[in-house]
Amino acid sequence: MSLMDYGQVCSRLDEGVERFLGEAVALSDWMAANPELSGEEFEATDRIVALLSREGFSVERPYGGLPTAFKASRGDEDGPKVAIMVECDALPSLGHGCGHCVHGSMSVLAGLALSEIVESLGGAVHVVGTPAEETDGAKCSMSEAGLFDGYDLALMIHSSGGMNTTAFRSLAMDGYRFTFTGKASHAAGAPWEGKNALNGVQLMFHAVDMLRQHTIPEARIHGVVDDGGKAPNIVPDRAVCRFEFRAPERGYLDGLTSRCMDCARGAALATGTEVSWETFESSFDDMIPNPPGEAMIGEIYDELGVSFDPPAAPTGSTDVGNVSRRCPTLQPLLAITPERYALHTVDFADSVTKPEAHQALALGARVIGRAVVKTLLDRDLASAMKGIVPGRCV
Repeated sequence: MSLMDYGQVCSRLDEGVERFLGEAVALSDWMAANPELSGEEFEATDRIVALLSREGFSVERPYGGLPTAFKASRGDEDGPKVAIMVECDALPSLGHGCGHCVHGSMSVLAGLALSEIVESLGGAVHVVGTPAEETDGAKCSMSEAGLFDGYDLALMIHSSGGMNTTAFRSLAMDGYRFTFTGKASHAAGAPWEGKNALNGVQLMFHAVDMLRQHTIPEARIHGVVDDGGKAPNIVPDRAVCRFEFRAPERGYLDGLTSRCMDCARGAALATGTEVSWETFESSFDDMIPNPPGEAMIGEIYDELGVSFDPPAAPTGSTDVGNVSRRCPTLQPLLAITPERYALHTVDFADSVTKPEAHQALALGARVIGRAVVKTLLDRDLASAMKGIVPGRCV
């Protein structure tokens, strides 16, 4: 099939979007009413897999050793392949305040709409369930295991408040837990016999705060104290804190993280305590921009009458960044509400079941579907996108 058939294929795609839209909206609204936390997305995954299986997708679950991950495949596995990523985990207390119910259903709807036409495109589409984005980021381990290697494109859309962009820029992120160990003693009777582990934590926070003035403006360092002792009349012999360190590029972040480790060592030395550390979550990489792919999304937005802004400077982190180091990867933003609500807020969570979100769900499926069609049909485009990550796209 040639590019001359693009319009005809898109007409069939849009017919599929309309045919399956009711079920996709019902799926999104069900997830909004029944939020499942990261790694616990069992019933949402059951519902998604049931829809895809019914429409002829071959499903592998669990996938990558993860019980709520899956890969649903349809098409010619000997041809080019595109992965459509699905997120469906919710936030504690806020439910779907990040919009995963909407854009997860958007990905499912795109897969359903492509189910009857992908074989005629000479390639395959894989709808890939990627759990726990809000915590450990399953895409990290899935990427490390090579599950995204060889794709011509991996993509998803992320829900947004009042803003559309062709791409998302993200910060690389490391998360570490620091445990300071001292010596308990009576805080009034013999404090000189003790070694205060909480002082070690406090001094680390001060040292990190002093380090901030010597970091680039885009870097982020934020921490909390998990354990500061058990009673005020006991010198704490154990204290624990957690930090997340972020930066626009992995190389800079590695250096920043090393300097923060020095802050921990110095705090322990100054307080006579000992310190150890370990990661408490997977490390997220920054997104590798893909100009040819982003230009393609811009063309699709123009085609569908979607106004959009240039990608904003990175402020948050996502495990999609890890995928971008294995194959061409795109994560455009699409407004599900006209209001510029921030993610992870009550206002945004309240928006996910409104009519505007349902309309965006259909629109996003059309965008994803068109990106799949273009990638499978236009081998020059696919080659250009692969050229951005040449070491991984085999």
